[in-house]
Amino acid sequence: MSGAAAGGEGRSGDSPASRWAGWKLLALGLLSASSVLAAAPTVQAMSKEEKRRLGNQVIEMFDHAYSNYMEHAYPADELMPLTCRGRVRGQEPSRGDVDDALGKFSLTLIDTLDTLVVLNKTKEFEDAVKKVIRDVNLDNDVVVSVFETNIRVLGGLLGGHSLAIMLKEKGEGMQWYNGELLHMAKQLGYKLLPAFNTTSGLPYPRVNLKFGIRSPEARTGTETDTCTACAGTLILEFAALSRFTGASIFEEYARKALDFLWEKRQRSSNLVGVTINIHTGDWVRKDSGVGAGIDSYYEYLLKAYVLLGDDSFLERFNTHYDAIMRYISQPPLLLDVHIHKPMLNARTWMDSLLAFFPGLQVLKGDIRPAIETHEMLYQVIKKHNFLPEAFTTDFRVHWAQHPLRPEFAESTYFLYKATGDPYYLEVGKTLIENLNKYARVPCGFAAMKDVRTGSHEDRMDSFFLAEMFKYLYLLFTDKEDLTFDIEDYIFTTEAHLLPLWLSTANQTALRKNITTEYTELDDSNFDWTCPNTQILFPNDPMYAQSIREPLKNVVDKSCPRSISRAEESLGNGPKPPLRARDFMASNPEHLEILKKMGVSLIHLKDGRVQLVQHAIQAASSLDAEDGLRFMQEMIELSSQQQKEQQLPPRAVQIVSHPFFGRVVLTAGPAQFGMDLSKHKSGARGFVVVSKPYNGCSEITNPEALKEKIALMQRGQCMFAEKARNIQKAGAIGGIVIDDNEGSSSDTAPLFQMAGDGKNTDDITIPMLFLFNKEGSIILDAIQEYEAVEVLLSDKAKDRDLEMESMEQKSLDNESHNQQSEERSADLNLATQDPEEVSGLDSPAESDSSGISLTNQGSCSPKLQETSGSSSVSELENHPEEQSKSETESSSTSSWDSKGQSMESILADWNEDIEAFEMMEKDEL
Repeated sequence: MSGAAAGGEGRSGDSPASRWAGWKLLALGLLSASSVLAAAPTVQAMSKEEKRRLGNQVIEMFDHAYSNYMEHAYPADELMPLTCRGRVRGQEPSRGDVDDALGKFSLTLIDTLDTLVVLNKTKEFEDAVKKVIRDVNLDNDVVVSVFETNIRVLGGLLGGHSLAIMLKEKGEGMQWYNGELLHMAKQLGYKLLPAFNTTSGLPYPRVNLKFGIRSPEARTGTETDTCTACAGTLILEFAALSRFTGASIFEEYARKALDFLWEKRQRSSNLVGVTINIHTGDWVRKDSGVGAGIDSYYEYLLKAYVLLGDDSFLERFNTHYDAIMRYISQPPLLLDVHIHKPMLNARTWMDSLLAFFPGLQVLKGDIRPAIETHEMLYQVIKKHNFLPEAFTTDFRVHWAQHPLRPEFAESTYFLYKATGDPYYLEVGKTLIENLNKYARVPCGFAAMKDVRTGSHEDRMDSFFLAEMFKYLYLLFTDKEDLTFDIEDYIFTTEAHLLPLWLSTANQTALRKNITTEYTELDDSNFDWTCPNTQILFPNDPMYAQSIREPLKNVVDKSCPRSISRAEESLGNGPKPPLRARDFMASNPEHLEILKKMGVSLIHLKDGRVQLVQHAIQAASSLDAEDGLRFMQEMIELSSQQQKEQQLPPRAVQIVSHPFFGRVVLTAGPAQFGMDLSKHKSGARGFVVVSKPYNGCSEITNPEALKEKIALMQRGQCMFAEKARNIQKAGAIGGIVIDDNEGSSSDTAPLFQMAGDGKNTDDITIPMLFLFNKEGSIILDAIQEYEAVEVLLSDKAKDRDLEMESMEQKSLDNESHNQQSEERSADLNLATQDPEEVSGLDSPAESDSSGISLTNQGSCSPKLQETSGSSSVSELENHPEEQSKSETESSSTSSWDSKGQSMESILADWNEDIEAFEMMEKDEL
């Protein structure tokens, strides 16, 4: 290649063919580097036989997930793999915004259509298309997310149509197909259009498939805010729909939304916020990053240029990318900043959705930071088996869930295609092993409720089938083994395939976006858009490995403190700002620094020290900003210390046939009995229902309970009393099941069983608490298999998968020998007395600061004012007193009459919780 497509970005003079060729060169993986890096002596090249074996293993894993969905869930939207049934909107407890992806339109099947073709399952694809055409109804009276419905359903229908016509043209099936999927896509597109009825052109976040927006029957249309990604991730699907059908209205609406977002960017930083008012265009959340709420907006700007050829999309992307690398990128970290104060970090943690960004950087041609960030994420995965939903800058878990997200696999695929480095094949192999070892269950693959314990959540999102298996299969499959040329297509954010020939089909007379009216563009922004592969990598086989090597131990070791931007600018001048973690109230130098930042100390009578910050008393505006950041860090550090006093969750792992340790339930700990964190082997035994079921009096079936783990129902007496009764009967452990019908660890905060206010040293067996939903899984297993063995532990244990067949035979024999009388007839005993006195079954959760610690981590308050504001934080001045009860918590936070109220702090923190909920529904 030569000219623009090979050496720089394509400008207005390039043809669709040359732009397409440039994209294909990039998507092919910059293969000129492959032969160089494949020879790196530190990573042995993977044999073709091993690659083929792993590719076949991916197919087997897909079959396990897909067949269980079709058998146990279809036509429901998603599979619930722990209970082996379908998730139907309205029939299960609401999960909030997460359920907005469900529209009673067989979501998983539509989302999986083009995956079937990629995996060479053309017969299954043909059957699936027929089912979609025959069974799926898009006219349901249900409120759905515009964003999710676009990327999953509209994208799935278009991807299916693209590959259906490809197979028909090649004569490899689908000869009967006559555009039925495209017709359904057009029908759905028109159902989404009412959401765009706003003055700004930004869509409402939700729409009723049957009644649209704002009518009494619609039950939606009153929202004022949407996320940037929600409004900015429409152009690929809507433009493709217009190009396929000739109806330009879809592309016009998507372009208008993108134009408005670009116009509303913060002009000095060229960053966008997380959420925006769809009517006024005001930024509601003014923090900016590359993760939840913004991520796929950036992705679609670059890919819209590739698919549509409009230079303005490329110019916008490069302008944003320059700002990202200037402010957000702190290699290997990507930290959110404030759009008005981009030198100030908005939080001290990262969310897992940013794992897509290294892949986007590969498409941009900026390989070095892609390698760095990807390696950092891989080290986190090696520590926790999966990428937590959020983790701190020192790589501790911030949000422990992992819903089997595919973003890291996506970046791994693109990095391998770009470098040819066999290291990334080994990374993919690790992903496969972890999925099989920790997430695989008899009815599919279950999301991780807590990566620290290995406990499961009863969900298998459609994007797992749409994306994860697609990227993993392509990682290990050679081009010649595919039934079509994957490089002829572009991936949407849901990994659906749109053909690149759409760039020349049904081109509308849309006015070109004019970017330069908003900003003067620096030509340096456009370097490496379509990189010249001859000079992207030096002729050094150690290139990628040399970038990764310094990051190998970044997670296991304490993260070295990087030099802040402020420190870089100060050079040998003033000392860097004081950090909360370094502060000592007895250090005179620290007190002097606080004074400059407008922070004063008040010594309270109870021995605590209260910090008060008045920005107007700071020596300068920069010092005031440092003071606000210090207070932010101190509040977060204080709350973090309180959180660490809480006991972590435990795990109940079903180890008998047919589960073999694959089903792990999140369990609440007890503040008495065996400390499972100090007994790594845990307690293992068969479960038996105690008689009486509440365990509140002398056990009447001690022979059955001896050397077993007792199941009891919550209520009617203290937890400690239950423990003493089953221990006296010879039980080796106990599980208390919540009597509140429908309660679940999915929706409730962690529950800890407190003692009875007396000495509980006499209780030596482990006790764990299960919510009703998780407890029902064990009770149902007893009814079906009779002999059910569990492991009580601090975290799930690895299973020897090779021994499963032998173990299964052994356990089958044992199950026939179990006495039927071990099954309890008392499963429906009376529930907890409504007059239960305070202290019975009480969770050990109290916090004098008034700040809830049940949301899995503290979140930083937003810092938007640098003058006229004040803040207060209290910290314990006597560490030896921290062993006192939580009602004498050593860290509190308050605000004086001139400052921010506690309610406003909590409101700010709730914004971060809302960001998590947003991240739950934002797959990319």
